[in-house]
Amino acid sequence: MDRLRRSLLGGGTAAGITAALFGVRALIGFRAEAGDTAITLGGFTVTRSDAEWKALLTPEQYAVLRHEGTEHPYTSPLNGEHRDGTFTCAGCDLDLFESKTKFDSHTGWPSFYQPIRRGAVGETQDRSAGMVRTEVHCSRCGGHLGHVFPDGPAPTGLRYCMNGVAMKFRPTED
Repeated sequence: MDRLRRSLLGGGTAAGITAALFGVRALIGFRAEAGDTAITLGGFTVTRSDAEWKALLTPEQYAVLRHEGTEHPYTSPLNGEHRDGTFTCAGCDLDLFESKTKFDSHTGWPSFYQPIRRGAVGETQDRSAGMVRTEVHCSRCGGHLGHVFPDGPAPTGLRYCMNGVAMKFRPTED
């Protein structure tokens, strides 16, 4: 929300207007539908104190999910996970991605071409690191997951490049 507020107040430049519209789209485009858990204007449905997050998460998960860190490429076991199942948020266990949408992007991070359903993830503009990117976060707890890029495979053309440490994997039971 703070990023959205800064984008809206950032001025009338084309970049500022695009940023503001993109941020608004993230809020409007991911409104709750039947069965969805989504970001609300008042915050997230799962909230914890900083001390509670530190106690719940490993130091690596805490750095990524709560402080928008990035794990080193090719370090996550989830990058090589190829079984049928569901990738969930490591912070709140929300289902995020199905294994059938996972693909090898050769970037070193688990990549998917679409979330499990509309409303599972939220998006905000990220202007860190001297560039403009689209950050992806868990819609239930707000945990930072990674970024989405417009260079993925069909059918969406999107690449959700996720930090493996920000997720857990639940295999499909046979």
